[in-house]
Amino acid sequence: MKAIWNDTVVAESNDTVLVEGNHYFPADALNQNFVSNSNHKTICGWKGQASYYSLLVNGELNSDAVWYYADPKPEAEEIRGRVAFWKGVKVIA
Repeated sequence: MKAIWNDTVVAESNDTVLVEGNHYFPADALNQNFVSNSNHKTICGWKGQASYYSLLVNGELNSDAVWYYADPKPEAEEIRGRVAFWKGVKVIA
């Protein structure tokens, strides 16, 4: 699977976990050259607190486009150490 934004592959892995229609990539599959920290947080009732990263690719910022659960609830343990994408990031095989 590849995650692509702004015509650039920002993550690639053969090992993704599909949850609620989102592919969760191993965190080390995310190209750190395109990542910047975000203070944004949200809560999911069954997964826990999500934290976010922003993407900066070719001079364009996509705020909070990557999310992860640093300490997921037990029922979501399979996504620990993984990241997922939204906000126009395309995930393709």
